[in-house]
Amino acid sequence: MNLLEVKNLSLGFNNSGGFSKVLDSIDFEIPENSILGIVGESGSGKTLTALSILKLLDSKAVQCSGEILFQEDGQITDLARLSEKQIRTFRGRKIGMVFQEPMSSLNPLLSCGFQVSEGLLAHKMGNSKEIKDRVMHCFDLVGLKDLDRIYKSYPFQLSGGQLQRVLIALAISCSPKLIIADEPTTALDVSLQQHIIDLLKKLNYDLNISILFISHDLNVIKKLCNDVLVMYKGQIVERGPVNSVFNSPIQDYTKALLSARPPLNKKLNRLLTKEYIEKNLIYNKDEAAFSVLTNEQIKVDLEKLLKQDPLIQLEHVHIKYPLKSGLFGLKKQFVHAVKDVNLTILEGEVLGLVGESGSGKSSVGKAILNLAPISEGIITYRTRKLNKLDSNQWKLLRKDMQLIFQDPYSALDPKQSIGEAILEPILVHQLFSNKKTARERVYELLLKVGLKEDQYNRYPHQFSGGQRQRICIARALALEPKFLVCDEPVSALDVSVQAQILNLLKDLRDEFKLSMLFITHDMSVVRFLADRIAVMHEGSMVEYGNCEQIINDPQHEYTKQLIEAIPVF
Repeated sequence: MNLLEVKNLSLGFNNSGGFSKVLDSIDFEIPENSILGIVGESGSGKTLTALSILKLLDSKAVQCSGEILFQEDGQITDLARLSEKQIRTFRGRKIGMVFQEPMSSLNPLLSCGFQVSEGLLAHKMGNSKEIKDRVMHCFDLVGLKDLDRIYKSYPFQLSGGQLQRVLIALAISCSPKLIIADEPTTALDVSLQQHIIDLLKKLNYDLNISILFISHDLNVIKKLCNDVLVMYKGQIVERGPVNSVFNSPIQDYTKALLSARPPLNKKLNRLLTKEYIEKNLIYNKDEAAFSVLTNEQIKVDLEKLLKQDPLIQLEHVHIKYPLKSGLFGLKKQFVHAVKDVNLTILEGEVLGLVGESGSGKSSVGKAILNLAPISEGIITYRTRKLNKLDSNQWKLLRKDMQLIFQDPYSALDPKQSIGEAILEPILVHQLFSNKKTARERVYELLLKVGLKEDQYNRYPHQFSGGQRQRICIARALALEPKFLVCDEPVSALDVSVQAQILNLLKDLRDEFKLSMLFITHDMSVVRFLADRIAVMHEGSMVEYGNCEQIINDPQHEYTKQLIEAIPVF
């Protein structure tokens, strides 16, 4: 029996340019006790489809046609016809929602326990003691520990994985029949992703909760879902059992989407991109540009690289962060984030630094750029010991070493046009004699990263996630650096946009002879881009070598876990 049926759903928005349709004749069903996945790139309409179910859309949205039928105890309700007051009885109580970003979904001024109890209070599901007991029970169900502390904690006091579990606890608190999970594992490392996947499977099995799971991550969909819908430009282009769709796709778009993800079992020359898909309209896996590199090519390239001089060297580096202060301001307790790390980055090399959240990989990147102090060890840039430089010496060196952040939106000033954001470091370092010449340099950079000159005066909110990441790359390149630290720059992007950014970084590396420290938790991304890999676990480097050696013959158990977490399509 179907718990939810969506029939002929079409949706559009009224805006200054007139009416634009964003969903076109969507049909699907969610049977009881099942997990349905919706996969597609940004802008495909998957989140709008989910928001339509609970009528959480913008006021400008207009439903053109369709029914959203929810069945419970033999009674069928068309959610699309309900008033705002009527739909509130379904929100949380019968249909729970897990949003993508827990920090923006939870109120930073309210404790986690109180926020989970709000839905129970709204639906009058017990007295204060019963409600608190229910919240604690939900925290226990989602695998949280130290329940009293979690209940009293504010969002900023918990880790990303804990916050995602709090959101899931909130979603199940009123015992709904259906949970809509919108990108709940985006930007989480593979081990946290696996915990969330295992948790959702357990809730589905133990509590008979059906799940509508929305994601751009094909790996997660394959591990979790029974059936999958593939969406493209507001339409469902393919549907069926997960294994059938992913192993034997029928539609060219589905085939291309699957190929946009970097494979773990081979090294490609380039990745398939959204532009290529739309331009060619057909899928051509044998295109020369996307050819597989042979073992001989990889060996020759590595031998050539190993002859290059070292650019960055870390020797016995330790990083400690203070936890508590003692009397008179003396530091008393520390967390040992990085322990005795040794590595070398050669001229023109991309070194992949891999590990889960809290492994210390971002601390290593920050330490190289003097954004995190080291407690022991030496970091050398060519012949200069970086930890011995004063602030004036660092200012001169900044233009040689740049950083690309994980979240492009928070890395850009929302009140500053993207052209001015790229121009600013050029003016600070006085690379050109006048502003006109500097502005021309910005135009060149915009074209270089695949944007247009006439976008100079636009603001960050007017761009997609992939475009914002291109802007951050252009800003990092503005000073013509020799070395880039890329801190999870593609982890929150969908597969086709991720392919664009990875191709771009590879092109820029070849054109400008850039060296990069590429920080990620995704082994398949590293396989495509990096020459060598360093694996970190609990602050220590547990494995270090060339890509083929690490991926094909991993020695450490943790490295094996990271590799096994990536399914082969």
